[in-house]
Amino acid sequence: MKEVKAYGAQDKDAPLKEMNINRRDLLDNDVSIDIMYCGVCHSDIHAKLNDWGNAKYPIVPGHEIIGKVTAIGSNVSKYQVGDLVGVGCMVDSCQECSACKEDQEMWCENGSTSTYNSKDPHLGGHTLGGYSKVIVVREEFVLKVPTNLDTKAVAPLLCAGITTYSPLKHWNVKKGDKVGIVGLGGLGHMGIKFAAAMGAETVMITTSEEKAKDAKRLGANQVIISKDENQMKEHNDSFDFILNTIPVGHDVNPYLALLKRDCTMCLVGAIEPLENVHGANLILRRKKLAGSLIGGIKETQEMLDFCGEHNITSDIEMIDMQDINNAFERVQKNDVKYRFVIDMETL
Repeated sequence: MKEVKAYGAQDKDAPLKEMNINRRDLLDNDVSIDIMYCGVCHSDIHAKLNDWGNAKYPIVPGHEIIGKVTAIGSNVSKYQVGDLVGVGCMVDSCQECSACKEDQEMWCENGSTSTYNSKDPHLGGHTLGGYSKVIVVREEFVLKVPTNLDTKAVAPLLCAGITTYSPLKHWNVKKGDKVGIVGLGGLGHMGIKFAAAMGAETVMITTSEEKAKDAKRLGANQVIISKDENQMKEHNDSFDFILNTIPVGHDVNPYLALLKRDCTMCLVGAIEPLENVHGANLILRRKKLAGSLIGGIKETQEMLDFCGEHNITSDIEMIDMQDINNAFERVQKNDVKYRFVIDMETL
């Protein structure tokens, strides 16, 4: 067992501050990683504040991890010391259930192990995340990072990237499709980049006229202001797919009206009850309202390779570790374009 520096909180009301945590000794299939950068995800804030009612303290958030391999176990074959690698939202799963065998580890039937706030099968207690100097991870949950990309801007791809890439791939977005991205934030800005790179006619759907210029810079072909009923009606029954990234409960009916017959809107943001979904919006055109989480390890690697091929990274603002509490406040105010990344050398 090795003691390393980290940043975490002792309870939901406490600020994040420096602490020491333990990492396990290297097992035969383990990779030890010195963390260079860690993205700040809104779910880090929800977890720290116990918004979902399952927080375990002390909590060390962080599941968008980029670093260098410093040691490998005797059975590791995919990685060598010095490799640039990533770790996302999971660090383990049973590898034996039907979900794991189908490369869908996030839905492991025996419960996948999250990078933080999950039961730790090795040290006991719970897992501690990437706001730390070092992490030790099972080889199967380590990802190769394309070296042609801006390394620090790769970090948010491990959550925001795969969260948006996975549904676009699952619903077979392709050249010529008309694809709507609802909401321009950490998820939405990645959705625009991916849909555009896939060749889709990419449409940003937002409440904010101020975001129109930025949406086009990111790759959107056009922008619809959702508060403008006439604009929305002009596009009814015209979309092949809609990726809805709004992070809170909202009225989905105006967006469902935009879909063509037999087409889908996928939710990736609002993890809470949705009220008053009008059945007619689904039944009369056989439309579908779906959801998606992240993606399995195989698909996450595919996403990173796609980013390497198309030179896609997140738009980020770098911060020092000591600025994390202010960053949390700014995320809650939507005051970042579009993701914070921590320079772990400052820890």
